[in-house]
Amino acid sequence: MGMPSATELLIILGIVVIIFGGKKIPELMKGIGTGIKNFKTAVKDEEVATPTDTKKVENTTPTNTTAAPKDSVKQA
Repeated sequence: MGMPSATELLIILGIVVIIFGGKKIPELMKGIGTGIKNFKTAVKDEEVATPTDTKKVENTTPTNTTAAPKDSVKQA
């Protein structure tokens, strides 16, 4: 199992042509290409914006904690 062979790809292409028709396929490919282009642009913009938007997160955990007295804790 792996990549489909040339024969399988031709069969799939034939089925697609039968279902969508010859005139509709270029429109579908144009839509897919536009979507991929928009996705790449958005990812590139996000990579550029990310380093400037990062903020240092400070540790807000209290350092002076108190424990309950030993005699108030029940032991099994």
